[in-house]
Amino acid sequence: MEDRILINKPRITTVKQVRNETNDILTLFVQDKRCSAASPGQFAMIWVPGIGEIPMSLSFMDGKDTCGFTVKSIGKTSKALFNKKENDHIGIRGPYGNGFTPISGNCLLVGGGTGLSPLLPLTKILVKKGARVTLMLAGKSRNEIPFFKDAQDLLSNSKHKIIVTTDDGSYGLKGVASDHVTVLLKNEKYDKLYTCGPEIMLKKIFALAEKRIISIEVSLERYIKCGFGLCGSCSIGRYLLCLDGPVFSSKQLKEISNDFGISRRNINGEKTPI
Repeated sequence: MEDRILINKPRITTVKQVRNETNDILTLFVQDKRCSAASPGQFAMIWVPGIGEIPMSLSFMDGKDTCGFTVKSIGKTSKALFNKKENDHIGIRGPYGNGFTPISGNCLLVGGGTGLSPLLPLTKILVKKGARVTLMLAGKSRNEIPFFKDAQDLLSNSKHKIIVTTDDGSYGLKGVASDHVTVLLKNEKYDKLYTCGPEIMLKKIFALAEKRIISIEVSLERYIKCGFGLCGSCSIGRYLLCLDGPVFSSKQLKEISNDFGISRRNINGEKTPI
């Protein structure tokens, strides 16, 4: 119980480093022992005093005292985070949720935009486990694809592969991620597929995995107020994303098919189309 209380209590921390990933995406590195030991796929609640608090996927964890989360300037709180500088203070609590289940087989990872955030630490774990990794980095354009250099550093071994796709063809293969996943699944057998990104993309990739009978884990995003199952704002089907997710298995996705890729709850708790 004491450990749970400490996880839920906001901890004030200092921004150690700010790293630009693209023109409008950056990663903030902060000192926090608890979140530095999180599992790939878990998230933290990040608080900007006087502005608000939002859930953020953890994109870096060193297992010692430093973690990082990657921000795109969209809403009020994310804009405030985007403007943070080194030595500024923010609040953090967590880590929360269930992460990915790493295996040692042939793995395909597909991330869209900032959806690549939880896949980066997963990639690191998979490589350590001896898995063969194909990582697809997808975005509307080159400016919406972070972590390319990190991916190169992690997957320099020849048995691994990096694929870049852009909707406009400004870098890598032209077209949406799901089209290229279709080709990959026809040409190679994967033991597991991991993905995170826009939910429409996720639903298409899930359907492709089901057709090929491939195990899949999908990281979803929902509006989260509390992070520990109290408010219910992140409900999806019979699950709460903050407790049961954000990573869901194929079996769970089938159970929430009436919501997955179709609707989510807004700040008022009302269901709205995706």
